[in-house]
Amino acid sequence: MKSEYKELDNLLILKITEEIDHHTTEKIRRKMDNEITRYMPRKILLDFNEVSFMDSAGIGLLIGRYKTSRLIGGTMEIVNATPAVKKVLEMSGVTRIIKITEGQKIV
Repeated sequence: MKSEYKELDNLLILKITEEIDHHTTEKIRRKMDNEITRYMPRKILLDFNEVSFMDSAGIGLLIGRYKTSRLIGGTMEIVNATPAVKKVLEMSGVTRIIKITEGQKIV
């Protein structure tokens, strides 16, 4: 996972660079929590451009980070989700609480 913080916008960009499943969620969760605690951003963008697979463990990961972002007064958005991952997000109902944006260029 790569991260970038833009102080001017109080924006944290987290680029997930691997599959999100029960094998990887703990490592990703620790990294995400560390970055969120470090910067206390008002907005978190999760770039899913390189995520080819996500299972139910990934859903739990997202819901937990969404709750954390709300506790600090922030918002969360998923950008560039692949069709397979987007389908999982829609079927699980995550799209009702976390906005998904397509085709956004992350610098």
